[in-house]
Amino acid sequence: MIVRLDRSFQLFITQPDHAALAGRVMREWRAGGLLQSPRRASILLAVDEHDNGWREVDAAPLVDAAGRVLDFVGAPDDVRRTVWPRGVERLAATPYAAALVAQHALHVYRRYRENPEWAPFFAGMEACRDFHLTRSPSNEAAAPTLEDLLRDYFFVRIGDLLSLTFCNGWTSVQADDSGSGYAIRLEGTRITVTPDPFDGLDVPLEVTARELPSRPFQSAAEALDAFGRAPEVLLQGVASGVPGKTA
Repeated sequence: MIVRLDRSFQLFITQPDHAALAGRVMREWRAGGLLQSPRRASILLAVDEHDNGWREVDAAPLVDAAGRVLDFVGAPDDVRRTVWPRGVERLAATPYAAALVAQHALHVYRRYRENPEWAPFFAGMEACRDFHLTRSPSNEAAAPTLEDLLRDYFFVRIGDLLSLTFCNGWTSVQADDSGSGYAIRLEGTRITVTPDPFDGLDVPLEVTARELPSRPFQSAAEALDAFGRAPEVLLQGVASGVPGKTA
């Protein structure tokens, strides 16, 4: 769950809804060869579904002992480790997409790489990635390689970052950590991306959130009841490239 503070309210956005927004944005991405890629459909499916393993978790708020709702960063380690095998398995019918989501899991939790408690997770996700990569059909002369996957993974990562910036309301500049040079800035309801990957297009942003009071809850049951009765609000905005700059 994404939990965004907004005045006296908390806005709850599910991880699958955030991922769907990322997919809609990346369908308008014109840079880096995505439009021409023979693997574009699988890449976009991976963007759409990269957080589908959170579906069960996000059916109800996670609450800590003090009654505070936990977001996807604060969720317990065992929860965060179990969502990814489930999500990858759901994409098994499209192996390249499954391999990309496994790579996403490896990337987002890379800070735990040296933590012994996380060692089985990394071994398992690497095995899943490599297994699905070997099953990936090819529209080219040769099957996709790990190098191809790591290059294509950029589109999953940048789509995720764009959507997270909007959904969380992050106002500091978000820089892609791969060295691609892209920078993302949210000002009001507009996200700008430098350099411009959209060829001058304005890309509409829209995601549904549930609005709950910004307060602790006495129990998980109380939080679930409030979540079930919470009104839905539509967060809208636009993404655009910085004029005069192209990727």
